[in-house]
Amino acid sequence: MPRFVNRRFVSNQTFESIHRVRNASPELVACARANRKAPTPAEAILWDSLCNRKLQGLRFRRQHPVGTMILDFYCPAVMLVIELDGAWHDTPEQKARDDERTALLNLKGYHVLRFRNDEVLENLGAVLAAIQKAAQS
Repeated sequence: MPRFVNRRFVSNQTFESIHRVRNASPELVACARANRKAPTPAEAILWDSLCNRKLQGLRFRRQHPVGTMILDFYCPAVMLVIELDGAWHDTPEQKARDDERTALLNLKGYHVLRFRNDEVLENLGAVLAAIQKAAQS
């Protein structure tokens, strides 16, 4: 076998199954890419403070697909998930879904922080301090 042939492709796996992001479907990956191109104002502001290792040298990903979910922000080094919630997260049905999602992520070893969009827009310093504290613990 030539050196340039990747041994991962020799098995019966398809190209799509090998290149899945954390078991996310190609459709979900495409949706995450679209979300990255059109962030909410709160996501844009927080991303500006997290990108390029600006916060404690930690690398964050934005709109990161995992399984059937898209995480708003994710730091793989400390398995920290940051979710930003808008006004529609105030409904009882959405709160129940958010709690279920958080519990599932916690079971998989992720630490989840949730912030309201208003918190990011009005008090970014407190949000960044909470993220730093969670990353250190």
